[in-house]
Amino acid sequence: EGREDFQGNWLETQIWIKTDIQKTDVDFSEILNAIQEIAKDVNIFFDELEGVNSPSKDDDSLLHHGNLTSTSDDASRLEVVGEEVPDKNKTNGLYFRDGKCRIDYILVYRKSNPQTEKREVFERNIRAEGLQMEKESSLTNSDIIFVKLHAPWEVLGKYAELMNVRMPFRRKIYYLHRRYKFMNRIEKQISRFRGWLPRKPMKLDKETLPDLEENDCYTAPFSQQRIHHFIIHNKDTFFNNATRSRIVHHILQRVKYEEGKNKIGLNRLLSNGSYEAAFPLHEGSYRSKNSIRTHGAENHRHLLYECWASWGVWYKYQPLDLVRRYFGEKIGLYFAWLGWYTGMLFPAAFIGLFVFLYGVTTLNHCQVSKEVCQATDIIMCPICDKYCPFMRLSDSCVYAKVTHLFDNGATVFFAVFMAVWATVFLEFWKRRRAVIAYDWDLIDWEEEEEEIRPQFEAKYSKKERMNPISGKPEPYQAFADKCSRLIVSASGIFFMICVVIAAVFGIVIYRVVTVSTFAAFKWALIRNNSQVATTGTAVCINFCIIMLLNVLYEKVALFLTNLEQPRTESEWENSFTLKMFLFQFVNLNSSTFYIAFFLGRFTGHPGAYLRLINRWRLEECHPSGCLIDLCMQMGIIMVLKQTWNNFMELGYPLIQNWWTRRKLRQEYGTQRKTSFPQWEKDYNLQPMNAYGLFDEYLEMILQFGFTTIFVAAFPLAPLLALLNNIIEIRLDAYKFVTQWRRPLASRAKDIGIWYGILEGIGILSVITNAFVIAVTSDFIPRLVYAYKYGPCAGQGEAGQKCMVGYVNASLSVFLVSDFENRSEPTSNGSEFSGSPLKYCRYRDYRDPPHSPVPYGYTLQFWHVLAARLAFIIVFEHLVFCIKHLISYLIPDLPKDLRDRMRREKYLIQEMMYEAELERLQKERKERKKNGKSYHNEWP
Repeated sequence: EGREDFQGNWLETQIWIKTDIQKTDVDFSEILNAIQEIAKDVNIFFDELEGVNSPSKDDDSLLHHGNLTSTSDDASRLEVVGEEVPDKNKTNGLYFRDGKCRIDYILVYRKSNPQTEKREVFERNIRAEGLQMEKESSLTNSDIIFVKLHAPWEVLGKYAELMNVRMPFRRKIYYLHRRYKFMNRIEKQISRFRGWLPRKPMKLDKETLPDLEENDCYTAPFSQQRIHHFIIHNKDTFFNNATRSRIVHHILQRVKYEEGKNKIGLNRLLSNGSYEAAFPLHEGSYRSKNSIRTHGAENHRHLLYECWASWGVWYKYQPLDLVRRYFGEKIGLYFAWLGWYTGMLFPAAFIGLFVFLYGVTTLNHCQVSKEVCQATDIIMCPICDKYCPFMRLSDSCVYAKVTHLFDNGATVFFAVFMAVWATVFLEFWKRRRAVIAYDWDLIDWEEEEEEIRPQFEAKYSKKERMNPISGKPEPYQAFADKCSRLIVSASGIFFMICVVIAAVFGIVIYRVVTVSTFAAFKWALIRNNSQVATTGTAVCINFCIIMLLNVLYEKVALFLTNLEQPRTESEWENSFTLKMFLFQFVNLNSSTFYIAFFLGRFTGHPGAYLRLINRWRLEECHPSGCLIDLCMQMGIIMVLKQTWNNFMELGYPLIQNWWTRRKLRQEYGTQRKTSFPQWEKDYNLQPMNAYGLFDEYLEMILQFGFTTIFVAAFPLAPLLALLNNIIEIRLDAYKFVTQWRRPLASRAKDIGIWYGILEGIGILSVITNAFVIAVTSDFIPRLVYAYKYGPCAGQGEAGQKCMVGYVNASLSVFLVSDFENRSEPTSNGSEFSGSPLKYCRYRDYRDPPHSPVPYGYTLQFWHVLAARLAFIIVFEHLVFCIKHLISYLIPDLPKDLRDRMRREKYLIQEMMYEAELERLQKERKERKKNGKSYHNEWP
């Protein structure tokens, strides 16, 4: 009753002031502002009385199914009396019931939730901060309540100033450098030549999409005292929707919900279940009946869908400014990095494809593959115990040709190119990031002092010390406690890496056991290709193990990170990111490292094989080498991993949203579903995953590792990565625009800890590629043979004619009678010559059986080993020198950007000085007019 009486009197007072203000010359703005403040205080007072007298504000009597119950300030409602409100605003689900106040944030809770008292206090304090609020029950479930929040202009201005939100205040002035006549002539010729070429098809059509044009203005931190300096055409649109939601979220994070020092913030209410969800709204539907080119975009979401998330624009550049305006700088930076990475993959993919095609064109001229295909008289020893038969070397002709496609003369050049490419990619990304940071006003932005995690506060609330920045007491973790937790966490990481090694050991045992099984298989196709079948099945089983262990690693990483008790959310995120990357990197690449550097290296020789647990004979390489196994491993894992990731990223949310729509369609019909308000539609979408952009970054970083670390063995890896990323950009865009709730727009200056991980992968790629070329491929043995043992020895030549006899020189001789009993094959090889075989050949550099030291290493073995070690050292030092030279020569900040920043700083100072001078002159004129002039005034 008291509230109703007050509101009635206030209505009469406001109408009286508004009618009489036109009859006088007196400025009543200050009086109105004061009365409005009093009205707000009185409303808050009645709210507190209602909170004390009424048992629950969530009572059903306050809500009607599908109807709004307004708790916004009556003063703000009365200000819009008499103004026309478009009917569209009342029906599109983006405004309050009055059609004037735009919804900036949505909170969702269930009436059956017992945390009623905390919500009441929280919502009362929200209104005390000046936010306006309306509630509405769900159309599909009356237990679900939507709380709609709106921030008026006064609240936005106040907190924008506190948060140092940069807003436009002057249009940028560009100037051209003085150019010489010769340069002008060259530019005219180039522009004339460009006129003959077709226009860039990858650029977005800004004439038909005018919303892509951003206001090119200087910006400055918003200030209410200097509000006349800023470009304000309309107060309702001055702060865009992403900024409004960010300001409201900032307020919600600092509102108390209970008496106590740490009982504050929306995140804690979400974690304890008081609220079920909290999110900003999408700006309407992403589809429209009308064409965007004839009728324009309905909203920014529709515009993003048409020019970014649609498959028809897969070849066009991304509208990064629009992505940043809608989703915020952090998500915008991710897509900027992904687009830059995809663009940089084009030269790498082209060179890799060239290396592969070079292998195809030189296949018929390769002396080594010719000798392998013609070696019908060379009989190879069995590759496994008992069941594997003797085989002709010519039977591996196909594998020798396939190996040449990846292991040819251009492989070393490509490995050096990719090492340099990784450095150029990172250095130019720093320059690109600097340009983006300048365009998006992130140069001078510093992260705010982060809040302490609730788990950290609960654990260490008894120990406090003064924060050196804020000067306030905060919970403190002792050094000994922190060290002990880190030691336990490191031990957990080491144990999980041992689990990965155990899984790889299991795969090795599978390969050893299965190769004999496939060799005795009934089907001739599998029996004759037992080693390929073993490798293929082992890779598929390894992929399944990888995916299962990834689920386990996520839980372990989460447990170890929480065990460490990081102080802030960013520390928690960095710790979790590092663990997950380490786990998944080791899990994904451990089998690849085994095949590249260990497979066939420690097997012994016929008659003296090394065995696991003195039982299983270690697996040997194919007679054509181990590189074909490495290519199969990388190709299958890369294709399967990327296919699975794309399905989980898009297919899983699509299925979930389809199931939700199906249930709604069955219960309410198609027509009723289309009439759902926007908050209901967004609530039925999938929330963004709990780790933010972690999964997206992790997928791309692991792909970057595959593209660079073993690229010498698989030159087509950049091409596969490029094709995947072209699809990945649109998949992620479609997911963000259509399948997920709108994430909160947050700011960031760079990609965070991921840049350091990329640099580490770049360094590791140099080392691994050096070892792949020196150890896994036959590049070094061929080089040694050509210069030292071949027909051209001592002549300084290394062409194909110098490789004559290489295959015979790389094979050693073994006496069949020297086989161990458990290794002796069931067949005696009589099918080759009609009589039992006396000798067979194997890949190694060993003396013949009748030499003084049977099966000892030859001099050629030591020459090859020395050449391999020398190549690794020279290759690493050369590439690292090139990498550091490139890093030194490429500045992090482009020169033109540096000049623009200096000029902008100068112009801003001049503008501020002129504005202050203008203000002082006005004050001086007013003093003179009022007869209050003083002597020695400035200026």
